[in-house]
Amino acid sequence: QVQLVESGGGLVQPGGSLRLSCVASGNIVIINDMAWYRQAPGKQRDMVAVIGSGGNTNYPESVKGRFTASRDNSKNTVYLQMNSLKPEDTAVYYCKARVWVLGRTGWYDYWGQGTQVTVSS
Repeated sequence: QVQLVESGGGLVQPGGSLRLSCVASGNIVIINDMAWYRQAPGKQRDMVAVIGSGGNTNYPESVKGRFTASRDNSKNTVYLQMNSLKPEDTAVYYCKARVWVLGRTGWYDYWGQGTQVTVSS
């Protein structure tokens, strides 16, 4: 009913930048929070950015000051600008959206398929 598709991942050198995008589509009435998570091999999936429908954001200390989330509600799209990338930022990055779906009651969380980000020289 709802699909999320990420794009923008790739290989970048330490200190470089990438911008990820995630577009939500389907039977969407409205989207509440949107978030970015990442998962490195053998590790748990961790949140790296949350952005509310009004644009308020929250970040863990590990990325604060380097990562910036933004969204375009008219396009059901969330972005993640990543600067000063480090090798430890290497992971698969996933977006998540909390959605009110047409024909259903309540909020439901949907995930994208992920996009690989590799930081290496």
